[in-house]
Amino acid sequence: MGQVFDLAIIGGGVNGCGIARDAVGRGNSVFLCEMNDLASGTSSWSTKLVHGGLRYLEYYEFRLVRHALMEREILWQIAPHIIRPLRFVLPHHSGLRPAWFLRLGLFLYDHIGGRKLLPPTRTLDLAHDGLGKPLAPGRFRRGFEYSDCFVDDARLVVLTARDAFDRGADIRTRTRATAVSQVDGIWQVTVEDTVSGERSTIRARALVNAGGPWVEKILASGAGVNAKAKVRLVQGSHIVVPKLYAHDRAYIFQNADGRIVFAIPYQDDFTLIGTTDLDYQGDPAQVKISADEISYLCTSVSEYLAKPVKPEDVVWTYSGVRPLYDDGANEAKAATRDYVFELDLPGGAPLLSIYGGKITTYRRLAEEALQKLAPWLKGTKAAEGWTATAPLPGGDFDVSAVDALIAELRRDYPFLTPGHADRLVHAYGTRAHKLLGQAASMADLGQDFGATLTEAEIRYLIENEWAVTADDIVWRRSKLGLRLSAAEVAALEGWLAARRDAPRPAERAARVQT
Repeated sequence: MGQVFDLAIIGGGVNGCGIARDAVGRGNSVFLCEMNDLASGTSSWSTKLVHGGLRYLEYYEFRLVRHALMEREILWQIAPHIIRPLRFVLPHHSGLRPAWFLRLGLFLYDHIGGRKLLPPTRTLDLAHDGLGKPLAPGRFRRGFEYSDCFVDDARLVVLTARDAFDRGADIRTRTRATAVSQVDGIWQVTVEDTVSGERSTIRARALVNAGGPWVEKILASGAGVNAKAKVRLVQGSHIVVPKLYAHDRAYIFQNADGRIVFAIPYQDDFTLIGTTDLDYQGDPAQVKISADEISYLCTSVSEYLAKPVKPEDVVWTYSGVRPLYDDGANEAKAATRDYVFELDLPGGAPLLSIYGGKITTYRRLAEEALQKLAPWLKGTKAAEGWTATAPLPGGDFDVSAVDALIAELRRDYPFLTPGHADRLVHAYGTRAHKLLGQAASMADLGQDFGATLTEAEIRYLIENEWAVTADDIVWRRSKLGLRLSAAEVAALEGWLAARRDAPRPAERAARVQT
């Protein structure tokens, strides 16, 4: 209770971690708590894209699209290990949006966002171009190819939090905010360690509610605020199937219902398909894909592909709940993806609640959040914009140097297979060397859990990235859950349990002395 933080943040998703990083980098003392693992909610269940959102142009969301397009290359340059360019093929469906309409949208997409590095749109002759081969024969003769980026969403969150921590932020995972109150113009947040049950109270001059789907629940925990804004919970589900085609492009398919579905090369050997848009009423923690959603996604892509996708082809699914700002749209697909702030001053201390937002605009959202809180924080103008150029951990290399970094890692650690080196660079960037340390062989990396996951990597994730459970490691810090068998995951869980139960060095010393 002695320290009073300049800023406390509830929520360890991309928005909360982005605000923490920016605020601490401007000289503020920052506290962040997350009730589960970092990115365990909405932030790890996205379509894995850093993109402008081509379809949002139809809803006249020009501000959102422009800002998102501007952010693509900024994020790529500060995190080139976890973000990469991706070309999208948009086949023209004669029964849906006309070709001139698509061309106009793509012209705007190319020109309103300050594109400098990503290649522009081009027209495709799908009857003769190899990119038309996976499509149903004779059905799609014309198409377009444009640029966006792929992102490892969960790692983006973790690395943002890690950078905030390195700069001095107090980051606490598996720590639930159970009560919020204000005493003498200072926020008091009661937090509970969800593992030990231990409770404590922290104090802060300003409070950010970045609870995502739980934003309204946090407001109801004693903040003394009657929120004007409302959150609209929208379920988005994805399926993963074995690789559908050999090339490295993604497809964007138009549906008769006005929605679009992506088919994206994923983790080398798979294709990611999504997403759905359904209003959601239940507990966000319990969201699961339905059989109807699986059928919808399979049917949507099968409309375009030469080889249909069937529900039995699905090897993994995931669902998330997007906490969109409720703008009164009739359908979930039309609800705005832009973000909205609500600033309240109950008792004089500021509480900023966040509604909506998307992965691509998280850095810009953080800047705008700090502008809102400027009267109560330090250095909000002196260091404004610093996050646009400061690389995330492991991202301190040029966007063109990924292959060179992989080659360097293989020279320094010749025992690594090409696939292993590639995976480490795309996860850890320049910090892969820190993970591997002085290892001269695979044996030096400790126990092998399968799919190139080693004891050394697990220890690195525990010590540097707040990993606790097997799910943290194989589904958020990586996607090795797609490759590991049930027995291999069980072995990992056993290792983690043994490590938790083992006495710490101080405890061992005490036992020896007794």
